[in-house]
Amino acid sequence: MPKHVLMSDYEIITDGGRRRRWTSSEKLRIVEETLEENASISVVARRNGVAPNLLYRWRRLMLEGGAVAVSGDDDVTSNRAVRQMEERIRELERQLGRKTLEVEILKEALDKSRFKKTDVACAVAAEGRFPMSVVAKTLGVSRSNLHDRLKGGAKLRRRYHKAQDAAVVPLITALVAARPTYGYRRIAALLNRQLRSEGLAPVNHKRVYRIMQTHNLLLTRKYTERPEHVHDGKVIVMRSNLRWCSDGFEFTCWNGDIIRSAFIIDAHDREIIAWRAVANAGISGSDIRDIMLEAVERRFGAYRAPAVIEMLSDNGSPYIAKDTQIFARQLGLKPCFTPVQSPQSNGISEAFVKTLKRDYVQVTPLPTAPTVLGLIENWIEDYNDNHPHSGLKMRSPREFIAAQIATA
Repeated sequence: MPKHVLMSDYEIITDGGRRRRWTSSEKLRIVEETLEENASISVVARRNGVAPNLLYRWRRLMLEGGAVAVSGDDDVTSNRAVRQMEERIRELERQLGRKTLEVEILKEALDKSRFKKTDVACAVAAEGRFPMSVVAKTLGVSRSNLHDRLKGGAKLRRRYHKAQDAAVVPLITALVAARPTYGYRRIAALLNRQLRSEGLAPVNHKRVYRIMQTHNLLLTRKYTERPEHVHDGKVIVMRSNLRWCSDGFEFTCWNGDIIRSAFIIDAHDREIIAWRAVANAGISGSDIRDIMLEAVERRFGAYRAPAVIEMLSDNGSPYIAKDTQIFARQLGLKPCFTPVQSPQSNGISEAFVKTLKRDYVQVTPLPTAPTVLGLIENWIEDYNDNHPHSGLKMRSPREFIAAQIATA
């Protein structure tokens, strides 16, 4: 090669050919050089070893988004564009709220219209303008039912009818006549008890409900609001003879005589163990001590309980009397009292009082005190032998006790 031939200048890269990284401060310094008067971007780029097109990008980002855009090397939306997007979002939110309100109004009007929602949904879905699932969800109907209606495979609903009910209806009618205060669940329990005694298959309580509904035998619903009760403890126990509950009640006969009574009930098996009733007088501490002794004798055949039994009652004077508490401890009973103005703490006794007045007192003639005093024993025995309890799986107290003894 001739010696006078000049060679071009070459830049030797010794960092392995990797892409050069510019810090934020370097980017800002180079861009600020281009902003000086009479500065040439090409000259500044050549001086700092930056490609001119890259420097043009940095300069544009700096003018549009400031130092943040240059540091992140990315586009930054201008404030004007942000305000426009916020206004657009607010307008879309207003439109969405308006459409939501319109949908709620249409649903409310549909509920109050004389047409069934399923018929309206079928008419809308049959046009094919909207998806069937969206129509069903909007109008609040079943999609499967809507699909069957459109395909012609849905069966029209008819009133409940079963041929085998003809043999059950007279039995239910007789039970309702004998127990006018019982609902369908207790009627079903009594009916199944009768059927099992005759060797027949039991009847589901839902079937009893449908039969009673068809023949207008259901109880009238009460729509009174129930007051709020604060429960301070759990009265029910896991086995018999752990806690007994006691309370009193009174009612008036037709001739004005007042009957007052006190009782002891087991908090587990719900059996009325002992009771006393007097006419035109109050329950005394002596009466309470008598039913305590009677309850211990009936349950254990002795004058003292083999283990300590809690005796739960209210704060009535016959219960808190000193003689009554001493006598209770001698019998192996531990006196316990509910808080003041908290009758729900003795809920087992309160529930029995409500049941007795509803199922016996209110449906029985009460002419005079001697007549009623002769009826109370029959009421208590009928309650212990026949009254179904939801807490005892619809069994009576003595049925429940017999089942416990059989499985012990």
